[in-house]
Amino acid sequence: MSDKLMISRMGASVPDTIWVQGRNLCTELLGKIGFAEMTWLELTGELPSKAQTTLLEAMLLTLVEHGATPMAIATRLTYLGAPEALQGAVAAGLLGMGTTFAGTAEGAAKMLYAGLKDAPADADIDTIAKTIVDRELDAGRPIFGIGHNLHKPIDPRTPVLFAIAEQQGYRGRFVDLIEAVAAAAEARTGKSMPVNATGALGALCCELGLDWRLCRGLAVIGRSVGLVGHIAEEPRNPIAKQIWMHTEEEIARSVAIANAKQGQDA
Repeated sequence: MSDKLMISRMGASVPDTIWVQGRNLCTELLGKIGFAEMTWLELTGELPSKAQTTLLEAMLLTLVEHGATPMAIATRLTYLGAPEALQGAVAAGLLGMGTTFAGTAEGAAKMLYAGLKDAPADADIDTIAKTIVDRELDAGRPIFGIGHNLHKPIDPRTPVLFAIAEQQGYRGRFVDLIEAVAAAAEARTGKSMPVNATGALGALCCELGLDWRLCRGLAVIGRSVGLVGHIAEEPRNPIAKQIWMHTEEEIARSVAIANAKQGQDA
């Protein structure tokens, strides 16, 4: 067993005190900061500025709710089968967050950081964007953070987020680059490829200096609230059983049609 002392600044508890990032939870934090500030404190170890708080709060709100997504459906169906385990239903929904639904802020931020890593201050953003688009599309890879199956030609969340970022002094080269990537992708493909909400979140994570590996975590935090909301609504407006029964009926109908056709062909 190693004699090396384990170190963590996250938090610790003694009988009369709970410490969070070196601060007393009860006397320094409760009633004195909001949830966005607490999130920033946990991620960075420091309390955010007012501008950082305003922007982060908007980012957390962005992905809370998006209707009957696969994640929400998974949560409701799991809760139908195991209503004693709310946390399991939320976890089931969150497991569906990835490179197709709600999770691409991570990939977008990684792409943006890499694109500007060695770029001088006067680098041509459009040239960098075209290089990124050509490289990814030539390799047959998706470009994270642009395009949306529903929100075209503009994801309505994106301009609002970027406006808030500008108001708070956090619109910079990463936002410029994701917009240029979207424009370059549209020019090459001839398709509508707007900067989507997760692309905006990825760019703003970069503007805030957050590690790209944490970007999906913000989506997890926000969407968790929405999934608990779906569980809260399920008793009032139950749809999970309807989804289950409708699926069963459709499959039974398709089997009956297939069997009838097989009988005709016999």
